[in-house]
Amino acid sequence: MKKFKFTINGNEYETEILNIEDNVAEIEINGSVYTVEVGKEIKTPKTPKLVRPKAVPSTDVHPSVAKTSSPSAPKGSGTIKSPLPGVILEVYVKEGDSVKRGDKVIMLEAMKMENNIEADKDGTIVSIHKTKGDAVMEGDILITIG
Repeated sequence: MKKFKFTINGNEYETEILNIEDNVAEIEINGSVYTVEVGKEIKTPKTPKLVRPKAVPSTDVHPSVAKTSSPSAPKGSGTIKSPLPGVILEVYVKEGDSVKRGDKVIMLEAMKMENNIEADKDGTIVSIHKTKGDAVMEGDILITIG
């Protein structure tokens, strides 16, 4: 694990910590192995845990569930977001096109797989924010439907 050199009363010692469990350490000093009890418990550093906020994509594999607006809400514009990071392979619609819920609008390559992104509501394409070849991150707005 770790090597140290000590000079005590003019004598040089080469030490290496071989193993540590709780407050017991196995130490090699000049070729001899000793088991040493440490007065204070040694805490090994923990790797920090990466915490990311949960991203909710606007699209769904089941076109019967609209994610843009609820059925009782007033109908307005909505957005289609990228469900995961990837690259746009194909855009199947253009601004002004009319789409129905479940229509294929974009093909996204993510993790070497092609994913069809479908419209999650009926409407007209108001704007297309990404084009073929663009790299997108999870949650990026791809298309606005009005």
